[in-house]
Amino acid sequence: MTKWAGKYVIGLTGNIGTGKSVVRRMLEHLGAYGIDADALSHRAIARGAPGYQPIVSTFGRWVLGPDGEIDRSKLGRLVFSDPEALITLERIVHPLVNQAVNFLAQRAGQKVIVIEAIKLLESSLVANCDSVWVTYAAPQIQIARLVQKRRMSEADARQRVSAQPPQEEKISAASVVIRNELTFEDTWRQVLAAWQRDVPEALQSTPAAASETQTAASRPGEILVRRGRPRDSEEIAGIINRFNKDGRKVTRDDVMASFGEKAFLMLQYNNRAGGVMGWKVENLVARATDIYLDPAIPVDQAISALIVEMERSSRDLQCEASLVFVPSELANLTNIWQALGYEPRKLDTLVVQAWQEAAEETKSASTTLFFKQLRVDRVLRPI
Repeated sequence: MTKWAGKYVIGLTGNIGTGKSVVRRMLEHLGAYGIDADALSHRAIARGAPGYQPIVSTFGRWVLGPDGEIDRSKLGRLVFSDPEALITLERIVHPLVNQAVNFLAQRAGQKVIVIEAIKLLESSLVANCDSVWVTYAAPQIQIARLVQKRRMSEADARQRVSAQPPQEEKISAASVVIRNELTFEDTWRQVLAAWQRDVPEALQSTPAAASETQTAASRPGEILVRRGRPRDSEEIAGIINRFNKDGRKVTRDDVMASFGEKAFLMLQYNNRAGGVMGWKVENLVARATDIYLDPAIPVDQAISALIVEMERSSRDLQCEASLVFVPSELANLTNIWQALGYEPRKLDTLVVQAWQEAAEETKSASTTLFFKQLRVDRVLRPI
C-alpha cells in the first residue's frame, strides 16, 4: 500500500527496450504523474550531486569523461559484465533515487502516480505501489530498439538484453502486462483498458485546465489552447500539413506514434484550428518543439498562449526548466521571448547536466534554443 495518502501508485517496470517510457507517457496522457526513477539515477551521479564522489572513489577516475562527468557508457559496460560491481553501484544510487521519488510524489498534485523503474521489483519502491505493470517485448525487438533508438552496437545491445533477468520473472509479479510489440495504437488500447479496469474510477477523471473544457472561442479574436489527445491525431496532422513550411506531410499514424514521445497543444482562433505545438516533459525538463502557426493569427498572441499553457502544465509536473526550440522565422521575435522570460542560449551555458542532455537530444541546426528556469529548488541539488 502506498505511503502517499490519497494517491494510487502504479509501479511500471520491464526489461530494457520493452517500451516502459512509452507506456509511462500514455499513462501521463490519461492524467497520471510520471516519475522516471532511471532518469533520477542519472541525476544522482552528476558532477556535484550526492552519488558522484562515492562512485568515483569506488570505481576510479577512469569512469570520468573529458568534461569531468561520469561516462555512463563506461560505467554501464563495467557493471553489466560484473554482477558484484552492479550491486555496489545500486547500493550507492538506490537510496538517493528513493529520496528523490519520495520528494516528487509528496509534492505531486495528481492523484495517480506512475513510477517507471527497471529495477522496481528489486527495490524498496515496490512496497509503495498499489499495482505493478510490466511491459514485454520479444528479445529481437528489444535488440532492434536499442540499436535504432539508443544507437548501441548490436553486440552491446545483446549484452544489455542478456544481462537482465528473464522477462518471465517480472511478468509473474505483474498486476498488468502490456505487450508492446506492434503499433502505438495497439499498445494504447491495452493501456487504456488496464487504466479503466484497475485504477479506481474516482481517480480516473482529472480536472481539466479551463482551456480544455471549451472547444470553441467564445468571442471573435479570442485565442484558446487545449491539450491534444490521441483521438485528435487526424486533426493535428491536418494542422501540421496546413502550416508546415518545408512541405513535409504527416499522417494520422505519424501523429499517433508521436504520442509515445510527446504531447500536443492545439490552438484555436475565431472558432477554427490555428496552430499546434509539440512538447514533452522528461527528467523534470520541459521541451517545446514543432511549432506550427496560422500566419493570419497575431504571432505574439499565438506564441504567448501556447507557451503560457505549456508552462502551466510543466509547473504542475514540477519541471525545473523550459527549453523551447524555435524555428528561424520565430527566433527573431526577441521582444516576444523577452516578455515571456526566455533568453537564447548555447548548450554549454546550461548549468545542469540534465538540462544540457535534454538540449543535446533535441537540438537541430534549423532552430534556436530559448531557455527559462521555472523553479529554483531542484531534486538532488548538488551538496
